Amino acid sequence: MSSIDGTAALPLREAPERSALLQWMIFTGLSIFAAVLLWHYGLVRLMVVSDRTYISSLIAVLYIVTCGHCFWRTRAIAREAEAAKRCRTILSAPDGARALDQDARLLPTGLVSDHIRALTIKAKAQREGRIDQTLLLRTLADRLRGSNGFGAFSSDTLMKLGLLGTIIGFIIMLAPIAGLDAADKVAMKSSMGLMSDGMAVAMIQYYMLDTATQRVFSDAVTLTETRVTPALERHHDG
Repeated sequence: MSSIDGTAALPLREAPERSALLQWMIFTGLSIFAAVLLWHYGLVRLMVVSDRTYISSLIAVLYIVTCGHCFWRTRAIAREAEAAKRCRTILSAPDGARALDQDARLLPTGLVSDHIRALTIKAKAQREGRIDQTLLLRTLADRLRGSNGFGAFSSDTLMKLGLLGTIIGFIIMLAPIAGLDAADKVAMKSSMGLMSDGMAVAMIQYYMLDTATQRVFSDAVTLTETRVTPALERHHDG
C-alpha cells in the first residue's frame, strides 16, 4: 500500500528512522527563533495589549499545545520506525524465518511486531491457503494513526478562532468614528495574522507527521508481504 489508506505498497525506503523527529525539532527551532525576534521588537506585547478579546492569546496557547501533541506523536512514530527497522533486520537474516516461531515473540516490541504476531496466529488457525492480511493491515493503519486527527482539529479551530477575531475587528471598525482608535485596527490585524500563521504552521507539522506515519506503514506492508507471509505459506506447504 502506498499510503495508510490501503492502496498498493511503495518500495521500501531507507530514510533515517529519526528523520521525522529531527524535522520537527528544526522546524520548531525556527519558529521559536521567530517568536523571540517578535518578542524582542515588542510585537508580541503589542498584540496582547491591543487585543481586548484575548483571541490572539488563545490562538497562541492552542498552537503551543498543538506543537506539544505533535512532538509526542512524532516521537511515538519514530520509535515505531526504529522497531520496524529492527524487525526487518531480523527477518532478512538467513535464518530469519525462525523469528516467526513461538508467535514471533523474539521480535522487538512495537505495532509492526504486533501485526506480525497476529499474522502468525492467523496462519496457525487457517492452516492452508493464501494468508490475507487486509483486515489486519487496516487495524495496523488505525493504530499507527493514533490521535493524529487532533492536528486537523487544531488547524480548523485556529482558523475559526481567527475568523471570529476578524469578525470582531470588522464590528469595531464599523463602530462610530469617534470611538475607533488605532489600537482596535492593530487588534484585528494581529488576530488575522496569527490565524493564518498558526494554521499554516500546525498543518506543516502534522503533514510531516503523516508522511512519517505513512512511511512506517509502507515499510510494514513491504516487510510482511516479502518476508512474513511467504515464510508462513511455505510452512503450510511443508
